[in-house]
Amino acid sequence: MLGSIGVVYGDIGTSPLYALRESLHGAGWDGRDGSEVVGIVSLLLWTLVLIVTVKYVLLIMRADNRGEGGTLSLVALVQQALKRRPGWLIAIGVVGISLFFGDAMITPAMSVLSAVEGMAIVAPSFAPYVVPATLGIIIGLFLFQAQGTERVSILFGPIMVVWFLTMAALGLYHLGDNSEILIALNPLHAFQFLGRHGLGSFLVLGSVFLAVTGGEALYADMGHFGRRPIRIAWAILVFPALAISYLGQGAFVLNHPEAVTDPFFLMAPPSLLLPLVVLATAATVIASQAVISGAFSMMQQAVQMGLLPRLEIRHTSETQHGQIYMPKVNAILLTAVICLVIAFGSSTRLASAYGIAVTGDMVITSILAFVLFSRAWKWPLPVVIAVIVPILTVELMFLAANMMKLHDGGYVPVAIATSMCILIWSWVRGTRHVKKKAADSAISLVKLIAMLTKSQPMSVPGTAVFLTQDPDTAPSALLHNIKHNRVLHSQNFIVTVMVANTPTVSDEKKITMERLSDRFIRIIMTFGYMETPNVPKALSLARKRGEKFDIMTTSFFLNRRTFRSARNQGLPFWQERLFIGLSKSAADATAFYCLPSNRVVEMGQQMAI
Repeated sequence: MLGSIGVVYGDIGTSPLYALRESLHGAGWDGRDGSEVVGIVSLLLWTLVLIVTVKYVLLIMRADNRGEGGTLSLVALVQQALKRRPGWLIAIGVVGISLFFGDAMITPAMSVLSAVEGMAIVAPSFAPYVVPATLGIIIGLFLFQAQGTERVSILFGPIMVVWFLTMAALGLYHLGDNSEILIALNPLHAFQFLGRHGLGSFLVLGSVFLAVTGGEALYADMGHFGRRPIRIAWAILVFPALAISYLGQGAFVLNHPEAVTDPFFLMAPPSLLLPLVVLATAATVIASQAVISGAFSMMQQAVQMGLLPRLEIRHTSETQHGQIYMPKVNAILLTAVICLVIAFGSSTRLASAYGIAVTGDMVITSILAFVLFSRAWKWPLPVVIAVIVPILTVELMFLAANMMKLHDGGYVPVAIATSMCILIWSWVRGTRHVKKKAADSAISLVKLIAMLTKSQPMSVPGTAVFLTQDPDTAPSALLHNIKHNRVLHSQNFIVTVMVANTPTVSDEKKITMERLSDRFIRIIMTFGYMETPNVPKALSLARKRGEKFDIMTTSFFLNRRTFRSARNQGLPFWQERLFIGLSKSAADATAFYCLPSNRVVEMGQQMAI
């Protein structure tokens, strides 16, 4: 539970820094009408209740894939229920992870900026240094990723507990400023606010949604901590602290309208303002760390599912399986966050870009949940409609409200998600095209074995492992070895690595073996989408099943394809160039499959696409 408070609730826990402030700015509050503040605080509170408590804590967290959560886990569950993998389902999953990647860029910029801006209240002369200080903290945070978060993660929980208790204490301290704020607990005031403002309330809704950014982390990080600790932490600490903070800020603003510029920091007594800024900065760094780690996990899943080329994955912990570091992803995120901080310069301006990605991701989650509840869980359709449609309606309203900020900065997450979708689409389409071209000139593995029994090349001792994507056709590396080296090992494993739609696969189901002849064995290895495809480790399972071979004298043969452009071969020219570029950026197969580098033989092949 302590760990979940530190990691899961980092993002949503720092929302009080800016959510009420930006909502009041969006409403254009002039300090005269107190019912405006009451209505906005009511909207903030009941958005937390509906989106986080009802949707995620009570409903969505029940949909776990062997303990794992997140958009791709939900896609896998729906796929199991439908017993097929329709194109629309993959498209929804791709849009979901693309939006999450956009959120992973905006969250560190927004959170750290909003905290460091508190220093300008402590010392107004610090204002010109807000952006440089923010950049320094962000660069340090991303450079630290290579070391792994295990060393500091033990501090995350206690720091965030202190943060939530501090928020609650400040809120309680100011609740007495104006007890009228307590009527915001009645949702009627939220509806009255929307009724008074009509279409104009959409501007406010876009800012109100800032209160629940990070809510999707409850589901995405469920595999790390479990459903029960996350639910308990929300009920006994996180939600009460958030609610009291918003109520306290509302009461404070009603009594001190001039504090609307930054109600959170101005609530603190002057003597405690500096420690509060330091604590807020620590909390925002933790929030950023959580979303960066989530981006690494999400990209790993996308690679395992074949949606992206192989990316280098480094494990930074000997005890925690989920602690990974992806250098290229880290560099992309760092570059994007730096650009966002420099381009926008303040959390108020950046708030316009915040929200679209998260709202879109939540809408996708609700659509997938609708299919899952009705098709897999067999809920009666009227019940599913009664539960999901109200939530989906509210989320679509928030999405529409955030889309109104498109020209002010909302185009940033849309552009990021669109670019990501194009990359994934191009990679998936290009991969299919390459497989089709390879299959046109391929030789059946069974047919090759029959040919080799009639005309055997020179036999050499030892075991050769040939990795191939298609277990039914002869691997190109095997054909090249026979054609150019004119040798055949005494034992040959034809290995295909596949990814299951479950996060992990047990050792009993990890490999299936089929002996094709006295020299050839076909092995299908199946890994979960959260696992590292460690081929040598999986091969040790074959020894346990009676296959005799010495792993120390085993050679691994890989086929390294390079592509050259060929006009009118099936792909548009721009997509062809993009696919070739992505293939060149792919990580080395030796490292990706955890092969011993001193026993790997690569056979080159050039293909025109």
